[in-house]
Amino acid sequence: MEIQDKRLKCVGCGAEFVFTVGEQLFFREKGLHNEPKRCKQCKTRQVSDFQSAPLNSNRVQTSAICSQCGNQTTVPFKPTQGRPVLCRECFQAKRPSASA
Repeated sequence: MEIQDKRLKCVGCGAEFVFTVGEQLFFREKGLHNEPKRCKQCKTRQVSDFQSAPLNSNRVQTSAICSQCGNQTTVPFKPTQGRPVLCRECFQAKRPSASA
């Protein structure tokens, strides 16, 4: 079966773009099964937007009481009922050491 250039429609801007034979061979070589969904400009913009976004832009900070020592702490998640919440010091002490 001969591979040919394909015309695809970008989900970002709606413009048509060409999925070249070379790109198809690259995708096949890397084991990628899905065709690209965005044109080069939209892909570049998406990557740029992701890289410029602040790392903690949507991180939740919740005030809680440490289940082990009883100190007030802030955790980067919303605790679920019935699960212990540890402060940084208790969490670090409970973790197995890296050298083990």
